[in-house]
Amino acid sequence: MNIIKLDHQFSVSGQISVDDISAVAAAGYKSIICNRPDYEGGENQPHSEELEAMAKAQGIIFIYLPVKMGAVPTERVEAFQKLMVELPKPILAFCNSGRRAAALHEMARQSNGDKVKVQDSVIDACNWGNAFDVVVIGGGSAGIGVTASLLKRRPTMRIAIIEPSDRHYYQPAWTLVGAGAYDIAETVKPMGNVIPRNAEWIQASATVFDPEQNKVRLDDGRVIGYRQLVVCPGIRTAWEKIEGLEETLGKNGVTSNYRHDLAPYTWELVQGFKSGKAIFTQPPMPIKCAGAPQKAMYLSCDHWLQAGCLENINVEFDTAGAVLFGVADFVPSLMEYVRRYHAKLVFNSNLVKVDGAQKIAYFEIKDANGTVIREAKPFDFLHVTPPQMAPDFLRDSPLADAGGFCKVNEKTLQHTDYANIFSLGDACSSPNAKTAAAARKQIVVVAENLLAEKEDREFTAFYDGYGACPLTVENGKVVLAEFGFGGKLLPTFPLKPTGPSKLYWFLKKTVFPWIYWNGMLKGKEWLAHPRKSH
Repeated sequence: MNIIKLDHQFSVSGQISVDDISAVAAAGYKSIICNRPDYEGGENQPHSEELEAMAKAQGIIFIYLPVKMGAVPTERVEAFQKLMVELPKPILAFCNSGRRAAALHEMARQSNGDKVKVQDSVIDACNWGNAFDVVVIGGGSAGIGVTASLLKRRPTMRIAIIEPSDRHYYQPAWTLVGAGAYDIAETVKPMGNVIPRNAEWIQASATVFDPEQNKVRLDDGRVIGYRQLVVCPGIRTAWEKIEGLEETLGKNGVTSNYRHDLAPYTWELVQGFKSGKAIFTQPPMPIKCAGAPQKAMYLSCDHWLQAGCLENINVEFDTAGAVLFGVADFVPSLMEYVRRYHAKLVFNSNLVKVDGAQKIAYFEIKDANGTVIREAKPFDFLHVTPPQMAPDFLRDSPLADAGGFCKVNEKTLQHTDYANIFSLGDACSSPNAKTAAAARKQIVVVAENLLAEKEDREFTAFYDGYGACPLTVENGKVVLAEFGFGGKLLPTFPLKPTGPSKLYWFLKKTVFPWIYWNGMLKGKEWLAHPRKSH
């Protein structure tokens, strides 16, 4: 328990268990008020009737006065105020984190009879010395993984994850879904199923950072205090940056494996496509999984080759970049497949508009002299990788660098201006490939260094820029590109690091998803530990 005294007669805490009641009695408390609704945290949450029975056995009065987060009805405030007067003291009130109980105490003390929305003046955890030890922004792979790893090291830490979505996705498999090699249903789970058990999930969106006051404002008006902050909200897919795209996605032969609901449509199109013009696009960097745009092309072409219709299909890959892949060592292997599939490569070509009804894609193409021309290209099949950018609330905050990403030391992943802030995953400014494999390595660095900063110890964990991109060059073979800062090859396995392999396909399709759900998200750090010195 983390009991916080608000005055000599009243204290608050987070959720208590049946086993905690004896400690509450030993501490001298005469009354307990439960402000957390039963089943709010699921079936594993201790039920109020069980807690009441144990409290009575210890000679403590137990009152169940549930209060949902948000607007607090007047009658609840009045009932709480009455209990504060009538119950034997000292009193311990609890909810999930203690913040609601503290808010009720403040409102009752102020004798405010109006219906009160719990805002800064009431719910600001810092005012009660009740800030979370760590607040994690984002419930994606980086956010869940780093929370699990922190709790593995310090089980008693009070950690909140701020995440609005009620679903968690394993995005690396969407490329396989688009090739008919993976079940889309296996790529998603309820967010509540992956949130670490001892963490608090705040289902809301962060909107404003106030690093000077150690606060985060949410879209519902709440202000959350923290002692340390981990920023990992991911990267935003900016579909709206391509004119006409959003109106035609999922129809007119326009698709993308970058969206959960569209990856199955990709496979539907691939299966039915027998002839015509197929265009695959890649926008300017940064994007998550930089190899995914061409992976979609390779797997589609492999299907058309096996189906005997590739010779009737004109395949084109338009990339805003100047090279096929950013690490030169892997380009020769990839070019063999480009030639096998008779794909045309167009560099410095950026998709800017789509007319779905007329099936015309518009590109801005830069020539060798830097001159940009707009070219209209008819298509029958169009796979689009959307432009991507840092989330707006991060980009417009004091935490952002010039590109909008959270500004960190690339080796320690600590913010360069605020020592109690760390960042990892797609939202941080470290110049590594934005992949789940990179987050897997970064998790350990942040967990180790955050605790070192908290405990005033020297940093010992340093990130080497590791990232991995399993390039699915055909159905059954993968080129596993593993590399660090500066394009240095960092292979995990004793195979030719730049060649295609059936083993890597097995890892991509079977092993990596299992490790993700059962290892990475649960604080198991298999093959993830960084080097311990510069």
